[in-house]
Amino acid sequence: MTPMTLYDETCFECSKLITAKYSTSFSKGIKSFDKRFRNPIYAIYGFVRYADEIVDTFHEHDKLQLISGFRKDAFEAIERGISTNPVLQSFQQVVNKYKIHHELIDSFLLSMEMDLDNKIYNRESYCTYIYGSAEVIGLMCLKVFCEGNEEQYQQLKPRACSLGAAFQKINFLRDVKSDFEERGRTYFPNIDFNNFTEADKQHIEREIKHDFDEAYEGIKALPSDAKLGVYVAYVYYLQLFKKISQTPASVIIQKRIRISDTRKLALYFKAVLQKKLKAI
Repeated sequence: MTPMTLYDETCFECSKLITAKYSTSFSKGIKSFDKRFRNPIYAIYGFVRYADEIVDTFHEHDKLQLISGFRKDAFEAIERGISTNPVLQSFQQVVNKYKIHHELIDSFLLSMEMDLDNKIYNRESYCTYIYGSAEVIGLMCLKVFCEGNEEQYQQLKPRACSLGAAFQKINFLRDVKSDFEERGRTYFPNIDFNNFTEADKQHIEREIKHDFDEAYEGIKALPSDAKLGVYVAYVYYLQLFKKISQTPASVIIQKRIRISDTRKLALYFKAVLQKKLKAI
């Protein structure tokens, strides 16, 4: 093993550790991918996770300066093909190897910057935010899964966007209490969380269900080696969505809805069986 190979492996291990620490759901899903896809997806997750931490966690620091520096360092790493930041080192390798469009990265970072100023979103800014914060992450992953097959990428692109949008909207519903009370954010347009009604909640849920239906068709068309991992994340979020749907609006704004680790494990083994039976 050369010193550079050791460095690269260590950087990917850092991204893997970040994924495991911050998301058990995505970590389990990534382990379901063929081995060649795991490090690239860890790298993408590590990158987006740390950018999100800047805007949501570093309250005692100049967040705009930090996210601007992160943006500058990220694009310099991609341009140079090297970084001393382990997260950016693994990410730039994935971007350059799989030819991930720079527009996707720029749109993601723009959404992170929007969180620094925007507290109430209208329909236009809501759609812009969801595209940049979630849909483009699905598209980055899709670039990895398609391995240079541009025709396949273009075919699956709309449904990858739908999956990312569904995940993000469920996150918004799950995190209503912390977003609204702690951060003063209202992502859903024309919704008053001081008077959050069942009708409001059902309107949001219809939007999410449409996204889920579109996304499932895309999952079925994914390359076989990527299908199970994406499907595992899909069924986790679908279960969370079902639980949220069964919870009154008055409770949603008071507590964060979760899926137990035991239930996640059961869903994982069921997904594995479905894949073996070619039911997905």
